[in-house]
Parts: sequence; C-alpha cells; structure tokens
Amino acid sequence: MNGQDQQGRQGRIIALVIAGTGLAWIVVTVAGEMLGWTQRTRALFDLAALAGFGWAIWMIYGLWRSRRTDKD
Repeated sequence: MNGQDQQGRQGRIIALVIAGTGLAWIVVTVAGEMLGWTQRTRALFDLAALAGFGWAIWMIYGLWRSRRTDKD
C-alpha cells in the first residue's frame, strides 16, 4: 500500500470518528432528555463527545503533517 492509499484510509477513519461521535452525542442527548438524566450526567457525555472531537482534530493534524512531509 502506498502513501496516498494510507492517507486516504486514514482520512476515512477520521471522517468515521467525527460522524460517529456526532451521532452518538445526538443519541445520548435525546436519551438523556427522555430519561430525565441530571445535568451532571449529561455534562459527562458532553465531555466525552468533546474528547472524541478533540481526538479527531489531533488525527487531522497528524494527517496534515504526514501529507506535508510526503510532498518534500
């Protein structure tokens, strides 16, 4: 597998992480509203979603760096 294939695969994984985190966040938010969870519990899931999005940003940064080094 060459570098472009690997970077494309990594980009798709990042997209799945972002989409999965967003969908999970929406589902948990709706479930929390319907089940009457406390604000503290909902905030825990908000922080988990924030961590997921932060991880995706870190992965994007790594992909960007690998693409820059491949151009040189």
